[in-house]
Amino acid sequence: MNPAALILILGVLTALCPFSIDMYLPAFPRIAASLGVPVARLSLSLSSFFIGLAIGQLFYGPLLDRFGRKKPLYAGLVLYIVATLGCLASRTVETLVALRFIQAVGGCAASVAAMAMVRDFFSAKESAKVFSLLVLILGASPLLAPTVGSYLSMVWGWPSIFILLAIIAGVMLCVTFAYLPEGYAPDHEHSLHPLQVLKSYVFVFLEPQFYTYAMAGAFAFAGLFVYLAASPMIFMEIFHLSPKAYGGVFTLIAAGFIGASQCNFLLLRRFSNAQIVWGGLAGFMLVSVIFLIGTLRHGFGLAPTIFIFFLTLASAGITNPNASALALAPFAKKAGTAAALIGFLQMSVGSLASIGVGLLKSSAILPIAVLFTGSAMLALLTLAFGHHAINRSLPVSPEAEALTSLH
Repeated sequence: MNPAALILILGVLTALCPFSIDMYLPAFPRIAASLGVPVARLSLSLSSFFIGLAIGQLFYGPLLDRFGRKKPLYAGLVLYIVATLGCLASRTVETLVALRFIQAVGGCAASVAAMAMVRDFFSAKESAKVFSLLVLILGASPLLAPTVGSYLSMVWGWPSIFILLAIIAGVMLCVTFAYLPEGYAPDHEHSLHPLQVLKSYVFVFLEPQFYTYAMAGAFAFAGLFVYLAASPMIFMEIFHLSPKAYGGVFTLIAAGFIGASQCNFLLLRRFSNAQIVWGGLAGFMLVSVIFLIGTLRHGFGLAPTIFIFFLTLASAGITNPNASALALAPFAKKAGTAAALIGFLQMSVGSLASIGVGLLKSSAILPIAVLFTGSAMLALLTLAFGHHAINRSLPVSPEAEALTSLH
């Protein structure tokens, strides 16, 4: 198969879940009004999606090794389509929350399988370039999806968003069936016994370098989840932006995360991974404290709030790939398990943070500033205390860094 076509297919698979998040955010007010709930309550549907992503990543890892890449991918895409069609027919927020969870469990098969297939089809040296290209494709989600979602919700109503998502997944199901090669022979000797799978994950987590950087990165990544859950309320309810204007602001702020992650290549020429992690978390903490103090004193206007969110996501964009690379560094044969566990921790911590946004049910920015500051503080404390438990420093291979670019 043509490498460019293969990379494009894998990139679209990887972007399915981000599209599922970013496309329906501008429709929050319309969905909330339709279901008769506050926008803050509706954010629980976003939290349930994050939880589904967290659980699904651990679930699909062993299946992809046991049955090959395509059969679990087919099953996941079918589950995603069924749940997505259920979302558009939801009449209560509780139903939507449950179906978004199922949608995420199905959809995350696409991203997990895509990452595994990159390693199947490309050498270690080529993988670094391929993962960088996938990051650029992923960048289309926050740049395009909010605008598309805003337009669909205004012209045809919010259910049309889920119709489009189901169509995209259906097309990808047909494309993968017809054109995507298997790339990996099923290994029927791979154990799916829960105890063996659990032991493997525990072994990885107990490595000091892993839990130090994986947890510090997860706490830093929580800022992104807080922003995703709170941004509809902040910009469309507090600052009274239209859904179209919110889509533009969302795109601008997302550029901070995408741009910072790409600048990481330049920073690594002068600084080590560990130095960049410390710098990124220090920046996250500084911005969060300024945000908290300013909110307590007099609050910020629209432009300063956008700038603060831009810097917060930029800090996460710098910190995340380096923290993930350092967490993966001690592992060779269990790199896949470690990568899945990193994704699980990021989604779990992020889900808890986003649930805080929904449960606070606040129409003010102060709770968001508190969550930002708390996440930054936990990240720095984890890094400071965990640093002493690391007995050895391992160099990060280019392959390990490439694997982290999707997390």
